[in-house]
Amino acid sequence: MPFSVTLAGTERRFPVDDGETVLEAARRAGLALPYSCLGGRCGSCKATIVDGECHYPRQPALALDAAERAHHDALLCQAVPRSDLTIAAREVPSVADFPRRQLALKVVAREIVAPDVVRVLLKPPRGERLRWLAGQYLDVLLPEGKRRAFSIANAPEEGDHVELHIRQVPGGGFTHWVFTEMPVGAVWRIEGPLGTFVPREDSERPIVMVAGGTGFAPLKAIVEHFLHLRSARPLHVFRGVRDESELYLADLPAQWARRHPALFVETVLSEPKGDEAARHATGFVHEAVLRNFPDLSPFDIYMSGPPALIEAGRRAFVAAGLPADRLYYDSFEYAPDVLAAILRARAGIGA
Repeated sequence: MPFSVTLAGTERRFPVDDGETVLEAARRAGLALPYSCLGGRCGSCKATIVDGECHYPRQPALALDAAERAHHDALLCQAVPRSDLTIAAREVPSVADFPRRQLALKVVAREIVAPDVVRVLLKPPRGERLRWLAGQYLDVLLPEGKRRAFSIANAPEEGDHVELHIRQVPGGGFTHWVFTEMPVGAVWRIEGPLGTFVPREDSERPIVMVAGGTGFAPLKAIVEHFLHLRSARPLHVFRGVRDESELYLADLPAQWARRHPALFVETVLSEPKGDEAARHATGFVHEAVLRNFPDLSPFDIYMSGPPALIEAGRRAFVAAGLPADRLYYDSFEYAPDVLAAILRARAGIGA
């Protein structure tokens, strides 16, 4: 018999099949529990085990520290029940209103916007429409069951097309094809929308947004969604790149600021070249946030980018007074086969 999981304080209950993770079962049951990396590294799916026992037969719960383990916290993307469970977990109810579906999208435009980033616009067939929430992503479905996840970079109010920002990954066959060979008119099979990195509109607190690299894509969608809503909430956007060559769509923040008088953008370069340090802040982007706001208790924070940024920012921001339940993040993880290809490529370069 499968184990069951109950959400504490509710009557919501769902079964978990043998060997299935709690998050997999919750998604199959139509529940929208927070998640991001699906690899046990970012901590976005953290919940508290009120009753019962689970284990981690696939990957260790790397995002849990000793205090969180002592508090009986668990990472639902890796936790497999050993008994019936009762868990205290946040739901994202708005996501449940947008069920995922598979759809064919046609490439209608592509533009190289940085040395290793291409902007792709896709459209569904006539009469079809992909519905999503700002900040969500889609999976491109490839042969042999492979998938590639990309954040949707435009607000849902512009739902006649889908915008993606795709970084060329060394050793990544699909991104290399998109960057160098893909013709306009190509048709992609996708599944979406996916993810729970979406704006929480029931808050009026000021917002800090932190982007690393192409983590700018989902934050762009969220900013533009708030602009469509004519929100008066202050928006502070911190954008981290290595140098100015990676700063794609650089004129866009000025356009935002003309529409929102309480929107501020700071670019942070971690490896500035020449006189670039005279024009921008330097260092790590999460440290720039703390220089501007040593006390983060008044804010909501949205953070998107590589795992190292998510891990550093998550711990630093909570230490600076941000309540953990007001930190929302999207960790950009490589698919396992892409990561293996990257490691092989690096080993070849070093040989």
